[in-house]
Amino acid sequence: MRDKNQFPSLLLCAALACGAVAAQPFAQAQNTAGQDVKDAGKDTSNAAKSAAHATANGTKKAYSATKNGTVKAADATKNGTVKAADATKKGTVKAADATKHGTVKAADTTKNGTVKAADATKKTTVKAASATKKGTVKAYDKTKDTAKGAVNGAKNGAKDSPKQ
Repeated sequence: MRDKNQFPSLLLCAALACGAVAAQPFAQAQNTAGQDVKDAGKDTSNAAKSAAHATANGTKKAYSATKNGTVKAADATKNGTVKAADATKKGTVKAADATKHGTVKAADTTKNGTVKAADATKKTTVKAASATKKGTVKAYDKTKDTAKGAVNGAKNGAKDSPKQ
């Protein structure tokens, strides 16, 4: 009978042994899945840290590039302003010189025109005075002759007239 009692025990032992062997990979699979989840969390954390670090570096680089670009632009603006001021100064000096030269030239021309006009007026005035003098002399002479004639005529008329 002992044989009969041993069979269920043997079967039970075999089943337990097979179950333990069969359960071992399942337990390892559960253990591996849990580890995979933990690893995935660490990977996500590491990726987030890496992305944050890359973003910080990119921001620093963008800030630095913007700062450098702003400094370059300010320097270029300053240089352009200085050049423009110099060009304006040169243009103003050139214009002032041209205005001065034109003013001197216009003054000389006006002076020459005034002198010519004065000379012409003087000549015309002398001519007019000379003509007036000649006309006055002629008129005087005629008046003198006429007055003489009148005086003579009156004298002659008085001689010829009957005495009363």
